[in-house]
Amino acid sequence: MFRFSRLLTRPNLSPFSRSLTRTVSATRRGPISFISLVLGTSAGYGLFRMSQQDFYLHAEEKPIVVSDSLDGVQTINKIVLYQYEACPFCNKVRAFFDYNRIPYQVVEVNPLTKSELAFSKNYRKVPIAVVNDTVQLNDSTKIISSFTKHLHKNKKENEEEAKWSSWVDSHFVHVLSPNIYRTPKEAFDSFDYITKTGNFSYISRQSTRIVGATVMYFVAKKLKTKYNIKDERKSLYDGVNEWLTALQGRDFMGGKKPNLADLAVYGVLHAIEGLSAFDDLTANTNVSDWYNRVKEVVGPTTRYI
Repeated sequence: MFRFSRLLTRPNLSPFSRSLTRTVSATRRGPISFISLVLGTSAGYGLFRMSQQDFYLHAEEKPIVVSDSLDGVQTINKIVLYQYEACPFCNKVRAFFDYNRIPYQVVEVNPLTKSELAFSKNYRKVPIAVVNDTVQLNDSTKIISSFTKHLHKNKKENEEEAKWSSWVDSHFVHVLSPNIYRTPKEAFDSFDYITKTGNFSYISRQSTRIVGATVMYFVAKKLKTKYNIKDERKSLYDGVNEWLTALQGRDFMGGKKPNLADLAVYGVLHAIEGLSAFDDLTANTNVSDWYNRVKEVVGPTTRYI
């Protein structure tokens, strides 16, 4: 009988091939070993992808400077947004770009290997915006503030706008993960996007969905404890109702058009549209009217391939 273990001694196997060989053999030993198939295959594929990425980077290295602003950038010719499609912070940036009709490219980052971020040595989170292939902006708030200053040289954020923009980052966004990954089913549903977006192989898509959903389910439980959330849905409804109260009957916090706070709240909520958390939210609060107004003025996406 042919044994997979014989393959492991071959010196010319790639890390991915070794991992796949090892884990296929493991499936014969029961369900526990099946988890090792997913983890092992994902890890091996990650090493393979990272080695490929390093090769291309060395072949066409370009100096990218990490910055907190776009000072010195006269003309913006190209924007590449490194993101997760379902990330609330990434959705916040995309809402800002779309509303301001700023064209941008998207690179979907594999949440397990993050090989697409090989160029960013000291910062491994998303979103990252790379402008003109030379300037790297990290963090959704810094990205938005940098582009706001570039577009509107003399614009000053008013006190109310600043307060609620900060509220999104410091409070509201933290109630989303416990709601998105509240149950195993909701966690797996939230990772369906990975099967439809990004330039990933079939194996990478499936392993990311399984491992990512499992990991995020347990992360959400830790966040629930960290932020003292007793009831996930109630915390979500309370946050949205707090926002609606702050609107004081206005169409937008910005008055006749959305301001940065409107776009921030809309952006993070857009991350859960299509999930059961969003369905429950619209059924138990009056957020739909405001949300749909913002969605209409944000308009179609300005992203391009």
